[in-house]
Amino acid sequence: MKKLFKNKKIVIMGLGLLGGGVGAAKFFHKQGAKVLVTDLKTRKELKESIKKLKKLNRVKFVLGKHRKEDFINADLIIKNPGVFRESKYLKIAKDNNISVKTDIDIFFDLCPASIIGITGTKGKSTTATLIYLFLETKFPNTVLAGNIGISPLEILGRVNKKTKVVLELSSFELEDLKKSPHIAVITALFPDHLNRYKNFNDYIEAKKSIFKYQKKNDILILNYNNPETRNLAKEALSKVYFFRDSNISAAVSVAKIFKIPKKNIKKVLSNFRGVPNRQELVAIKNEVKYINDTTATTPQSAILAIKRFSTSRIILIAGGQDKKLNYKQLAKEIKKNVEHLILLPGTASDKLKRELTETRVPAFSARSMKEAVKRARSLAQKGDIILLSPGAASFNLFENEFDRGEQFVKAIRELFS
Repeated sequence: MKKLFKNKKIVIMGLGLLGGGVGAAKFFHKQGAKVLVTDLKTRKELKESIKKLKKLNRVKFVLGKHRKEDFINADLIIKNPGVFRESKYLKIAKDNNISVKTDIDIFFDLCPASIIGITGTKGKSTTATLIYLFLETKFPNTVLAGNIGISPLEILGRVNKKTKVVLELSSFELEDLKKSPHIAVITALFPDHLNRYKNFNDYIEAKKSIFKYQKKNDILILNYNNPETRNLAKEALSKVYFFRDSNISAAVSVAKIFKIPKKNIKKVLSNFRGVPNRQELVAIKNEVKYINDTTATTPQSAILAIKRFSTSRIILIAGGQDKKLNYKQLAKEIKKNVEHLILLPGTASDKLKRELTETRVPAFSARSMKEAVKRARSLAQKGDIILLSPGAASFNLFENEFDRGEQFVKAIRELFS
């Protein structure tokens, strides 16, 4: 690939722990750029990500802080999607006419292949993974990247005009994007990240970039059963197709566009065991099932999980930090279908407690995941489900939602070792 960034000063704002910053740093280093990574987290907090970059001699670090001069003396700022648009350092860059982009921006600019983009509040990882698996049966050079934990810049070198590129895209990655994928899929939209967006409409507006710049021969695939998603059809300039309800239906819709044989679709579905951390069965111990749904970071996501498993007695581990979301409906679902509730610390847990006054459901507080799992096991009977589906953010107690899921699995392992 042509080295477009050779000798350019690239500042990566936000290394993070989920792989995006690491992928961007590797890409620009390979391009021959002078790379500076800056993050408010400390070297200790970022040690796993830093370890992946230790052999790259042109990557420098400024950690535990940002410096004003780094946002003036640069050719390009690569903003981690988690960085708020209102950051004073981004303003410094823009005031000094320094270009600010994300790794997704750069990928869209340089990708020679057409892109299939998937977004939504819930179901985007499962849908993206299934689309990837379906397409791979016919097009072996299909790639999967994006919000699923792989920076698309890491796979750019493997992409040619014939490659099928499947990207999972979050609202954070979409909010500043000025291009749309050839095929866009929106699974479902519920209130989320209202600690970042002014209101639900502002959140939906961020999601719209996935189809806003499409042309008439592009395709938008929407969930007919989700009113907020269905209503977007009237704004589309592209061809609109609908699916109903499930992530499988959304993925099959894409498979049909690419004429994937029915036998291939059936084979993939028969072997598919789901995506880690999303309603994932991680253990069966003493006839009790342990389900990891740590990526349920909204009340609506937790409601969906509770409904799915409501034919069994549920012991629910929930709570965490609030993203300015409403917990009334989740409280109603807990009252109806949960036998015992164990709450992790956080402002969302406090909200949920207030909604659960005068209820038959016993609620216990746990200071750690280990304590929560131990309490859940003591309450469980044969045939029960212990469900981690927090309905809240994780950052007060864990590094991120994936760390929360890992600690859930670790606590189970330690209990039975």
